Amino acid sequence: MHTSLAQRARCLCGDEYRPTPACHLEHREHFFVEELTFADADAILAVLRELCPQVVDGRLPVWVRDLAHRLVVLQRPDGPALLREAAESLWLHGPDRDGVAADLSGRADALEAG
Repeated sequence: MHTSLAQRARCLCGDEYRPTPACHLEHREHFFVEELTFADADAILAVLRELCPQVVDGRLPVWVRDLAHRLVVLQRPDGPALLREAAESLWLHGPDRDGVAADLSGRADALEAG
């Protein structure tokens, strides 16, 4: 049984830093995405910190990282550090969302100046 969202992510995606636990649960991506969608910011951040501690590494798919950052930013819109982290991830994983990354960085700047 998984005791955290990070454990479920590790079972589903693997982990560069820790062994994938032996588990007999059914691992379907849509179950994980549903749990991620309704998780609190701390649980989501734990997934990102444990499975992708350097932003550019980890086996967590980029689309899951993007979704995780989006959900955290929605829950904590006044956190400049989180906004910058989300922007950095978007810039590192492709040009498709550079405009969104720039907006997040601008919001972080405004929060820090304000």
